[in-house]
Amino acid sequence: MQVLEQMQAVGVSDLLIPAITQASWSGIQTLCSKHVQLHAAYGLHPIYLAEHTEQHLLDLAKFIQENHAQVLAVGECGLDFFLVDLDVQRQTALFMTQLKLAKHFDLPVVVHARRSVDAVLSCIRRVGGLRGVIHSFAGSLQQAEQLIAQGFFLGVGGTLTYERAQRLRQVLKTVPVEALLLETDAPDQPDSEWRGKRNTPLRLPRIAEALAELRACSMESIASITTANAYNLFGMRR
Repeated sequence: MQVLEQMQAVGVSDLLIPAITQASWSGIQTLCSKHVQLHAAYGLHPIYLAEHTEQHLLDLAKFIQENHAQVLAVGECGLDFFLVDLDVQRQTALFMTQLKLAKHFDLPVVVHARRSVDAVLSCIRRVGGLRGVIHSFAGSLQQAEQLIAQGFFLGVGGTLTYERAQRLRQVLKTVPVEALLLETDAPDQPDSEWRGKRNTPLRLPRIAEALAELRACSMESIASITTANAYNLFGMRR
C-alpha cells in the first residue's frame, strides 16, 4: 500500500484502526492481518447508533474471545451529545457494556466523548479498573486531570493546530506529556495547514511538531514519549 510506504518515509511506524460498526469488523481484521504496521480495535460507535443491535454486543464479546491475540482495544465506543437525535439512554447502555467487555478481557478502550466528557467520566468510574484513550480530547483541564487519574490518555490531533483552540492548547501545555497520544483521526479533523483536504496518517508529524512548539521541547522528545505511550497502552510491538 502506498500510504504505508509513505508513513515509513515520514517516521509513522504504526496505526491503530478502530471499528465503528459490526459490519466493519471483518474488513479491518483482514486488512490488519496483512500489514504488521496496522492494529485493530473493535467496537460500536455512538454516531452509528441506528445500525447497532443488542445482538451486536453479544457478537463483540464472541469476536474478542475468538481473536483476543489480535485485538488491541475495544472501540471506538463512547457517547456523543452533539448530535441531538441520538438516544442518550441507549448510547449509555451500549457504552457501559463495551466498557465492561474491555475490563473483562483486560483491554484498553478507545473512547469518543463529544460534548459528553462528564458523562463518559461517570461511566468510566462506575465500571472502574479501566485504561484507554479519550479520542480527540476537547475538555477542560479539570476533566483532563480526572481522566488521567482514571488511567486514561488524551488523544491529540489536528484541533491543536488551530488558534481558536486556546482552552485545549492550555490543557495540552499543562498536563504531563506522559498522558498524551498523537492521532490524526484520518480522514477527518485535518490540521490547520491541511484544512479542507482529506486527512491522512502522513499528517501525524505536523501534530507532533505543533505539540512540541506548544510545550517548548523538541519534536524528537514528543515523538519518543508519545510512541512509548502508545506501545505501553496498546501493547504494540516495539
